[in-house]
Amino acid sequence: MKKLAFTLLALAAFGGPAAAADIAARPYTKAPPPVAVAASWTGCYVGGGGGYGMWNQENKTFIDVPRQQLTDTLTNGGRGYFGTVQGGCDYQFADRFVIGAFADYDFGSLKGKITNDFVNEGGSAGTEKMSSAWSVGGRVGWIALPGLLTYFSAGYTEATFDRINFNFNSPGFFGVPNGIAMDKRTYKGYFIGAGDEYALNFLPGLFWKTEYRFSQFDTRTDPYLFNGVAFNRLEESRKWVHTVRSELVYRFNWGAPLIAKY
Repeated sequence: MKKLAFTLLALAAFGGPAAAADIAARPYTKAPPPVAVAASWTGCYVGGGGGYGMWNQENKTFIDVPRQQLTDTLTNGGRGYFGTVQGGCDYQFADRFVIGAFADYDFGSLKGKITNDFVNEGGSAGTEKMSSAWSVGGRVGWIALPGLLTYFSAGYTEATFDRINFNFNSPGFFGVPNGIAMDKRTYKGYFIGAGDEYALNFLPGLFWKTEYRFSQFDTRTDPYLFNGVAFNRLEESRKWVHTVRSELVYRFNWGAPLIAKY
C-alpha cells in the first residue's frame, strides 16, 4: 500500500507541470476603449450680461375732442446700453436638436428726443427713455459643433418708457420747461431673435451666448399733461426695438451623459 501511495505521489509531482504545459496559453485581448460621452444640453441655466439697443417710433398728435389729427407722422428714436439677466431650461432630443423656454429682464437707458409742434413759438421737445423691458419666450436650436448651439427665439415682450418732461424748442427759450409732460408708459408686443451659445472650456458649465433680437410693439395713444392735468391733446405712438446682447450663462447640469459611443 505504501508503495502505491509513493507511486501516485511521484506521478502527481512530475505529471502536474507537464499537464500545465500542455494547456494552451490564454490569448492576449486588448482592453476596451474608453467610453466617449456626449454632453447633454438638457437642464436649466441662469445668465447675465449686457448689450446695445436702438428704438424707433412713428408718432402723431391728435386733438381729443373732436378727434382730429393735428400733426403729420413724425419718425424719431433713441439708442443706448442696457444690462440683462436671464433664466431658462432646455431639452435636447434627436441627438442634435434643442428646444427651450426662458425669461429675461433688461434694464438700461436707451434715450432719444421727441418733439411736438402744437405749442406756439417753435413747439416743444423732451427726452424719451426706454428704461426697462422683460420678455418670455422659447427657442429652437441646432448643435452645429460639439459645444456650439445655434438657435432662433420668439416670444412676448413689454417695454417701459419713462415720463417725458417737455421744454420750449424755440430761440431764446431752449431748455426752459413749459409745463407739458407725458406719463410713464408700457408698450406690449412680440420679439423674434437669432443667436448662438458656445461652451467655454476653462470652466465646465460656463457658456457665452450672443443674440440679436427685434421687437415690435402695439400702437398706443396717451394724453399730454399740462401741469399734471390731461388736456385736449393726444399722442399716438408705435415703437420698434433692435438689440444685440451678449451674456455669460451657467448651466447647472452641463456634462451629464446623453449618449455613450464606443
